Parts: sequence; structure tokens; C-alpha cells
Amino acid sequence: MTVIGAHVDQTDPIAQARARGADAVQIFLGDPQGWKGPEVRFDGGAPALKAAAAEAGVTLYVHSPYVINVATTNNRIRIPSRKLLQQHVNLAAEIGAAGIVVHGGHVLAADDPAKGYDNWRKCIDGMEMPIPVLIENTAGGTNSMARGVEKLERLWASVLEADGGADVGFCLDTCHAYAGGEELAGLVERVKAVTGRIDLVHANDSRDAFDSGADRHANLGQGSLPEADLIDLIREAGTPVIVETPGEAPEHAADIAWLRERI
Repeated sequence: MTVIGAHVDQTDPIAQARARGADAVQIFLGDPQGWKGPEVRFDGGAPALKAAAAEAGVTLYVHSPYVINVATTNNRIRIPSRKLLQQHVNLAAEIGAAGIVVHGGHVLAADDPAKGYDNWRKCIDGMEMPIPVLIENTAGGTNSMARGVEKLERLWASVLEADGGADVGFCLDTCHAYAGGEELAGLVERVKAVTGRIDLVHANDSRDAFDSGADRHANLGQGSLPEADLIDLIREAGTPVIVETPGEAPEHAADIAWLRERI
């Protein structure tokens, strides 16, 4: 049976999983929009959360802060991004997370994208990875590193040059892919031809149209994604699924049930 979960508040993710009927949860470890170091807000800290998740049979994933951009040529962003990502990787490992998701990032408008891909190589080359780092595709930005399969191919070629690059995983976001100009039909095969793997699916409908470049999630069955293609993608990927859809426990529970009825 496919493991299905949702992104939830980190204060008590086990209770949040139960409220949604979820097998897995994804959490932030701190402020997703800030540079402050990660923290575990679960009562009892990292050891308690790890034990509680194991007892409940809930798989944990961590999403790194949105501010992280290891691709940029801006030293004042890139260097702190590497440091912050490593801190999050380490703490995610302490709670027993199955992986940590990080966005592909982007370079500045005047930059050669090759510099961004090489910055990813340098980042992975210098990183300790006690758990898999899962690079996520993004929806918009002409200077992004991970919008569409063509850019993913360049990104993965650079990552695989790094020491430990073969251990880097991939998180496929369905909204980002569709809004980024990739049809969902056949996408699993196209992605795996480049990355060799898909480790996690973010199952999100898209509020906006195909190739809009807009990262605006919608609840499943309520956006522009072709329903049959979405279900086929999840079946073909054969990985755990996290919904990052609008709302709280009732809406997420409905989205999880929507998926379970169809896959």
C-alpha cells in the first residue's frame, strides 16, 4: 500500500498524522522563511519525536527552509544556505526522518546557469548526508536550476560529479511540474531517465494553468491537473506521497482519502 501523508505543523506531527489518517508527515524544523538554525518543537525534543513516530508507524520527512539557495552566485546567500542546509540535514537525521527536501534554487539574471549547477556540485561535495537530501523540482523562474526535465538533466549531471552525489534523491512535485511546463503523462519515465530515481512525490493540484510558472497549490481534483495523469504518475512513481494542499486536517484528510480511493 502506498504511504500517503501531508505537510503539518511540527509541534505535534504525530497527532497531526492521526487527525488526517496519514501514514507520513512532512514538517519544517523552524521558520521556513528565516535564517535561524533548526529546532524541534515536539515535547521532549528529537529523541522523543523519533520514538513517537516509530511507535505510531509514521514516516517523517523534513522540508528545508525556502530561503536556502545553494545555487546562487551571491556569496551572502550561498554560503549561509550551505551552512543552514547542513544543520537541517543533521537535525532531520536525529528525528529519524526518511529524507529532507530542498528546492533546486536559481541563479541571478545575468549569470551563466552553469555556475549554479556547479555550485550544487560543490554543495554536495562538501556535505555530510546521514539521510538522503531530496532535491525538488520548481515551477517558475527562467534562472531556476530545476524547472523541467531539461534543466534537471544538467543539475543531475553536476550532482553526480560530487562525492556522495549518487546518494542524492529526487522529490517530484506535481503542481510544480505541470505549472513548469511538463505534462504529467510519461513524466516518471522522463525524470527517471535523467535522475535514475524518484524518492518522494508531492501530490498537489495546480490552481493555475499548464506552463504558467505559478507555484500555487490546489486541493486534489480542484485544480487544472488532469486527474488520470496524476493518478498514473503516483502509481508509476511507486514512492511515498505527501500532499501540501491548502487547508488543515479536514482538507488534508479529504485529499488523502481522494488519493486512496484512486490508487
